[in-house]
Amino acid sequence: METVETVEALVIGAGVVGLAVARSLVREGLETLVLEQDTAIGQGISSRNSEVIHAGLYYPTGSLKARCCLRGRQLLYDFCEARQVPHHRCGKLLVATAPAQRAALEALAVQARVNGVDDLRWLSGPEAQALEPALMADAALLSPSTGIVDSHTLMLALQADLEAGGGQVSLCTRVLGWHATPQGLHVLRVRSADGEVSELGCRVLVNAAGLWATALAEASTGLPPGLGTAFCKGSYFSLQGRAPFSRLIYPMPEEGGLGVHLTLDLGGQARFGPDVQWLPEDARPESLDYAVEPSRMQGFEADIRRYWPGLPDGALQPAYSGVRPKLHRPGSAEADFQIEGPARHGRAGLVHLLGIESPGLTSCLALAEEVVQCLALDSTVPI
Repeated sequence: METVETVEALVIGAGVVGLAVARSLVREGLETLVLEQDTAIGQGISSRNSEVIHAGLYYPTGSLKARCCLRGRQLLYDFCEARQVPHHRCGKLLVATAPAQRAALEALAVQARVNGVDDLRWLSGPEAQALEPALMADAALLSPSTGIVDSHTLMLALQADLEAGGGQVSLCTRVLGWHATPQGLHVLRVRSADGEVSELGCRVLVNAAGLWATALAEASTGLPPGLGTAFCKGSYFSLQGRAPFSRLIYPMPEEGGLGVHLTLDLGGQARFGPDVQWLPEDARPESLDYAVEPSRMQGFEADIRRYWPGLPDGALQPAYSGVRPKLHRPGSAEADFQIEGPARHGRAGLVHLLGIESPGLTSCLALAEEVVQCLALDSTVPI
């Protein structure tokens, strides 16, 4: 029988979460290789989002999203400070634009406190407008711990740590499938850029493949079909000229997302989004259309003018879009992150990260801790 080349740990996906996990595995002493099918790191979900460091306001009590967001926020700020990753703790205002929204805003304040967010400040409409004169608000929550980050520089810093510890990223390498051997190896079939198909073996395998993660998990480990991913597209529009805001502005959340909010990049330029566009059930990640439809602009303008009535006519232009992998369908309860380890599927050394959408960027270092802990509990894995 032909000998399979092996490495101690393989991570599928070089997005921000995959790189954070690989960095942690290297720090645990494992020889680690990251497999990325694209030509560069972070070309999927990690580069098609708002680049916001979330405070942890919205997520259900005790959920992985709540725990990882709160823990990840502090880890991320510390990492950015230590590695000089550009970021800014600019704060945000979560806005009720009418008296009818006050009760929902108060409920979010209670949820945030239960989650451990202890620095929120309730503002009346005039108090909010004193901070942001262009804003229209009946009431608002000020979240000083919310910030923004240069996601690409963040990923480069994670990759640098990974490589400094002896790990590597293999680009243009697509995972076609895998199987387990009686000896406890996970053997992956991979295709490189030149089309050559080969096999790689490992004892630790982490599936952080983003939009592809659930399909890979179901095909390779028999996880139940109920974990199938629904894809939700969100478009962004940018503002021509500078916005009269120094903080992020968020409306009340809506089904499928956090509403068409105003975020700022590190240069102070404003962008708005994402909106919510559920894609057909037969949508596949390899054939997604990321074009921003200009016709969506009218809906954006209406949503934005609820909190910024002074938005100039014709000031928006299409920017980019992203797709969120969701483990629920429209009309059903929002699903939590899923970390599927050996206790779930019975295969030693194997972890799937499923439904990692927002706040995945904020949570990346905390999710890496969760994976390491999950593997440490599996005594058959050398970690």
